[in-house]
Amino acid sequence: MIVRNINDKEVLDTTYLAHGGAIAQMILDRRTLKELGFLAIARLAPGKVIEAHVDPMEEIYFVLSGSGEMKVDEETRQVGPGDATWIPVGSLHALTNNTQEECTILVVASPAW
Repeated sequence: MIVRNINDKEVLDTTYLAHGGAIAQMILDRRTLKELGFLAIARLAPGKVIEAHVDPMEEIYFVLSGSGEMKVDEETRQVGPGDATWIPVGSLHALTNNTQEECTILVVASPAW
């Protein structure tokens, strides 16, 4: 069994700027996982944007706190706590924090079968 806490050194050591806007950390990734790509946490400050990008794997953005405007291809929707957005492989996607509070999301990614 492997248990990771977002405050563990192994997680904090992976801190990076995700797509120009969010501060992110890998909770679990290919160093540990066998089938999934990764589980990450990302924090998006007010007014910041996870810039539009395309990934080679399927993803789910799950909002833990705060809210923002999620765009997947041509669809845009306001998302908030408890919302999970499925992002198909190859879809252009972005998240804008259009509020005055931090938006925290979990990102789960998996290679396409």
